[in-house]
Amino acid sequence: MNLTGKTYVVTGGNSGIGKETVKQLVSQGASVILACRRPEEGERARAEILAGVTGGKIQVETLDLASLESVRTFAQKVLRSTPALHGLVNNAGVMNTPFGKTRDGFELQFGTNHLGHFLLTELLLPSLKAGAPSRVVIVSSCFHDRAFGREGRIDFEDLNFEKKKYDGWKAYAQSKLANLLHARHLGRKLAGSGITVASVHPGWVRSNLIQHSMPVWAQDYVLFPLLKLAGMIEPKDGAQSSLYALLAPEVESLSGSYFSQVGIYRTREAARGGWPLQSPNPNAHDDAAAERLDRVSRQSVGLA
Repeated sequence: MNLTGKTYVVTGGNSGIGKETVKQLVSQGASVILACRRPEEGERARAEILAGVTGGKIQVETLDLASLESVRTFAQKVLRSTPALHGLVNNAGVMNTPFGKTRDGFELQFGTNHLGHFLLTELLLPSLKAGAPSRVVIVSSCFHDRAFGREGRIDFEDLNFEKKKYDGWKAYAQSKLANLLHARHLGRKLAGSGITVASVHPGWVRSNLIQHSMPVWAQDYVLFPLLKLAGMIEPKDGAQSSLYALLAPEVESLSGSYFSQVGIYRTREAARGGWPLQSPNPNAHDDAAAERLDRVSRQSVGLA
């Protein structure tokens, strides 16, 4: 597919599946705005990618999803420089972090993985509508179903773990379910607008996300042979779900759907994955919860 003349935003595009997503889009002629928290790492990734492919362009911009001010500043730059945007890949995220808060006081995983991307998506909708047909791809996880026994559900009474004891995997499951519900609700809301929305599980990918669960060096070197045998895949393979949801023509008729590579789910059937996949978590099909999450998210990030 020739993507010359198309422009995409990829958050967390400096490493892992985000970097591979940027690389593939650029190799097909696209212009990509690579958004990441540390611009020097973004510039390093830009140089590495452009040394190996030709055709497209990469623009590095600073984006800290744990700061709503940073999200607004980034979005303003994109709206000024790119009146017509053809795709947004909400890829960046954190996993199983120690308890912490964003700059605006939200639990770190919910604030970063969901609220930051929620605000970014809302602010970029004018450019996405101008660039229609366009896509929004939100990277979720199979752990939206269960994360080491913690079922994914949205605790509206205590989203930020202010009342209950903090559990890193429970917080991660909540944030990833929020990603899926966000895509589901937005897909319905934007029906007929020319914007297609999808959420994805990229698979068990070798990446820096593991850093709060085990040392990255242990994953990449000491345990690598065993983890690979157990099903861990490389970032290039993990990026295929995002790219499929972003580019495949047939996805236009499936807006709001969830696309999954092989994953850890409560049922054997779901564990095989599916493009799209009917999540085995009943909370992932609760449209009332999705609508409530939209309202709460809007209030949290300061949107009318």
